Amino acid sequence: MTGENKPLVAIFGAGSWGTALAILLARNAYPTKLWGHERDELERLERERENSQYLPGIAFPEALHIEHDLVELARAANNILIATPSHAFRAIVEQLKPHVAPSAIVAWATKGLEPGSGKLLHRVAREVLGDGINIGVVSGPTFAREVATGLPTAFTVAANDENVAAHIASWLRNERTRVYTSRDIAGVQLGGAIKNVMAIAAGISDGLGFGANARAGLITRGLAELARLGVAMGGKRETFMGLAGAGDLILTCTDNLSRNRRVGLGLGEGRKLPDILRELGQEAEGVATARELYALAKRMGVDMPITEQVYRVLYEDRSPQQAVEALLSREPGKE
Repeated sequence: MTGENKPLVAIFGAGSWGTALAILLARNAYPTKLWGHERDELERLERERENSQYLPGIAFPEALHIEHDLVELARAANNILIATPSHAFRAIVEQLKPHVAPSAIVAWATKGLEPGSGKLLHRVAREVLGDGINIGVVSGPTFAREVATGLPTAFTVAANDENVAAHIASWLRNERTRVYTSRDIAGVQLGGAIKNVMAIAAGISDGLGFGANARAGLITRGLAELARLGVAMGGKRETFMGLAGAGDLILTCTDNLSRNRRVGLGLGEGRKLPDILRELGQEAEGVATARELYALAKRMGVDMPITEQVYRVLYEDRSPQQAVEALLSREPGKE
């Protein structure tokens, strides 16, 4: 399909992830329009033809254009991809709702749980949009910068309808981008949310100087936590062993491109959370997700000891050293 025959894809959210996805789609010859909520930032993107704040040095393809008017873009596009932080997800879907055509597909690459309710985002989308609009989720394992530079990447796309998942996957797929589809929309979202909390734990361990053995143990037991909660919430165990589970978990826990891992590193080194987040300058979804995930695990009666300790470090002023001691002092269990 040539660029002239491909439909417009609208991306809402002009941070690093939204920009990277817009670059990918435009390289794939999709007419692509990118919207963000800060007008000054959009004007700078338009003028510089790159996102110098989050993805410096990566030029926008010709097919990528900036759109200032949310309503106009929502009305023009039948293919919508949301890449805002989780705390802004409901608000952006509510803004889009009056203008989205019944035939539209609304997908999102946001990873997290809704703050305050702990809901998975497909539940939020259904509450706002109703059952008539086709929805789907785009997940990793992916880092924005590697996607934007065209390095080999694998995505997971999930939707209840296989045809919808295949349609969303077609936006992303090229000779360097492998895209797998799934009908486990709950499991794929949980993998993308929980791995950010585990990345904070892995970063804390490394910041304390505990080494590769401890990191491997945390990743492995973190995967067990992910799978326990995921299965309890209706996800499929094989999802958590695949790209959207183990793959995204390993990626986020082991590389410093991960913002959540860098939060953990800072905490392990004795720095204060507000200072870490201020220096980061971007959203670290795992910070908010830890609170929602801890509450969700309690409600579901699922044992998630790593999640609990990350929550206590972030929100109850427990020191990283005390968190590690609490984990090590637990009764021995079977693998």
